Amino acid sequence: MVARALSFGTVAEAYERFRPGYPVELLDLVTAYAGAPIRTALEIGAGTGKATRLFAQGGIAVTATEPDAAMLAELRKHLPADVPTVQAAFEDLPLDSSYELVYSAAALHWTNPEGRWERMAELVQPGGVFASFGVPIQLADPALKEAARAARAPYLQDDGVPSPDGTPEDRPMQWPGTELQQSEWFTDVRQAVIERRLTMSAADYIGQLSTVSAYVMLPPADRDEVFRRTLQTLPETVEIDGQIHVHLARRHL
Repeated sequence: MVARALSFGTVAEAYERFRPGYPVELLDLVTAYAGAPIRTALEIGAGTGKATRLFAQGGIAVTATEPDAAMLAELRKHLPADVPTVQAAFEDLPLDSSYELVYSAAALHWTNPEGRWERMAELVQPGGVFASFGVPIQLADPALKEAARAARAPYLQDDGVPSPDGTPEDRPMQWPGTELQQSEWFTDVRQAVIERRLTMSAADYIGQLSTVSAYVMLPPADRDEVFRRTLQTLPETVEIDGQIHVHLARRHL
């Protein structure tokens, strides 16, 4: 899991180019949940700064943390110099500061489950907000999704990240909401989905796949063959299910 978590630096520029950003609806959702203006935030696993930009542009003083040097270098190309950055994994962050909002964009599943929520609670001010969100990269058309699955199957059975706590996909509450509900440090756990459809070229869709850890970890020859086979199954443009899955919780006072 650690190898997969630190695999993205090799594709930092592609990550920035092909991964979709986050819409203002996400900022509005988090702000509405907070119930008051958010002044300070800590981002865990900032990547190339897709979410950092959204929250910083919302007037929030964001500190962006990221363990991978290449990803952090790419982030710095796209953010104002006054946005502080820290190269560190979540587990290595100092606990001498706390924030009104701590959030993670498509990165929480890479953190160590042991002591995760106790450490998180140290970083969130009492009454403050924790948010986790991500965008599963999925073809919207079921037939194309099945064709792409069949194309990759000889090399890769599953290209997703399994639920860290094993929660089945049909359960009403998904991870990390399941863990937050059991945590003694957080309350008022909510789950939300922001609906979104994206249209892109098939080549750009393959570009997105090139940033997914399951593909990054394949031997280069196998990865190239998977992408070639997948591209052959797709029309010139494809529609992506760009839903944003959001979990929110409040730190106990």
